[in-house]
Amino acid sequence: MKLKYIILFQVVLLITFSACRDNDYSPKPRAYYRIEFPKKAYQTMLAPMPFRFDYPKYATLEKDLSRDAQKNWYNLHFKQFNGYLHLTYYDVTGKGEYENMVEDARKLAFKHTIKASAIDQKVIYYPDRKVYGIYYAIEGNTASSVQFFLTDSTKHYFRGALYFNERPQYDSIAPVISFIKKDIDTLISNFRWKNQ
Repeated sequence: MKLKYIILFQVVLLITFSACRDNDYSPKPRAYYRIEFPKKAYQTMLAPMPFRFDYPKYATLEKDLSRDAQKNWYNLHFKQFNGYLHLTYYDVTGKGEYENMVEDARKLAFKHTIKASAIDQKVIYYPDRKVYGIYYAIEGNTASSVQFFLTDSTKHYFRGALYFNERPQYDSIAPVISFIKKDIDTLISNFRWKNQ
């Protein structure tokens, strides 16, 4: 009987000493799901529109079917990430209309200032293709993380806005935003008006 207690005491002692080897008692940070990113590969948009651009093969270019949609409105659907790049196009008929569109783009981007931690603006300038515009990178828990517009300053106006169908949590979607920003940069750097 005494031997039984001695063995039990030694087992408890052994477990106690082996459990005390690790001195790291700090709590582990919250984890997010691992995101598998597809390999970057692009294709040229072939739809009959007054512009063309390259977009990723892992995204689907879909006609905008919303009630207010107009002729050349599309959505670039990033199904894997539950996100959309909304793309709208307008013919410009006059200087006043052009100036209103540019101001609307600024207002729509800065509408996010309440939740944004920063809004960076970058000028888009490709004079050889007559592609000009402004790129808005919006940081923080906002509904849209990227917005931009492209124009030739006379006849064409093209606007894009990135949205996710999720509650905005910048920390958790930051890697996805960074990944898609590269696709948007490719779209912009290869963008061309068809009549020029």
